[in-house]
Amino acid sequence: MEQQSLTQQKKTGERESVLSVRGLTVGFGDKLVLDHLDLDVWRGEILGFIGPSGAGKSVLMRTVLGLLPRRSGKISILGVDYDSAGSDEKNRLDSRLGVLFQQGALFSSLTVKENIQLPMREYLKLPQWLMDELAYLKIEMVGLAADAGDKYPSELSGGMIKRAGLARALALDPDLVFLDEPTSGLDPIGAAEFDELIARLRDTLGLTVYMVTHDLDSLFSVCDRIAVLGEKRVMVDGTLKDMLACDEEWVKTYFRGKRARNIPKQQALGAGQE
Repeated sequence: MEQQSLTQQKKTGERESVLSVRGLTVGFGDKLVLDHLDLDVWRGEILGFIGPSGAGKSVLMRTVLGLLPRRSGKISILGVDYDSAGSDEKNRLDSRLGVLFQQGALFSSLTVKENIQLPMREYLKLPQWLMDELAYLKIEMVGLAADAGDKYPSELSGGMIKRAGLARALALDPDLVFLDEPTSGLDPIGAAEFDELIARLRDTLGLTVYMVTHDLDSLFSVCDRIAVLGEKRVMVDGTLKDMLACDEEWVKTYFRGKRARNIPKQQALGAGQE
């Protein structure tokens, strides 16, 4: 069955692909997780990436980031084929990506400030005073108090850890930010505030956001487009309006099932319109 893309009919010439994945196949032993998967992420959008548990959402993200091997397929970042790029070009491309892992993945032995400075130390040659200034700028940018910079992860709440992890993801002013379940473990108020933060950063910094999530509120409130992983590929992608009209069984159950968000019919019909 060919991939069904509800955005395929739009003029792609008007959009810039920040990330392009073609024919991606990933497996472990005899188990095939992704099979000839195709995906585009367009500059400036917030893409919500969803799918059943165990379908391979995190595997896809980690493969794109080079953390897992692939059996076949092509990955292009900012228009550059990653496999054919030289070592200097790969370093440049890697520096254009920011990542927030699900649990923050902060180093417990380092302060928040030191965690944020890790990408700077890896990719840049800056004096300590400048790295300190940049770290505190990122801390302020994600809504943390300045004194959070000298705290260790064990001294932070769950919401503060998420924000500190996001500050580290933004350390090098990336073009594309990957967020893995950014609102998991947060209370509804904290989750809504984090969604608002993501949208504000996208608008002010010109970010492109790839967000793996199960949070319906995030999909409804901040995502410009949604892609659904199933049967080892992207089954369908499109706006929220497209998702609400989709007849794929899992998509229909996810968005219109018993635990789906209850919205007025008129609002549903207008959802996702540009």
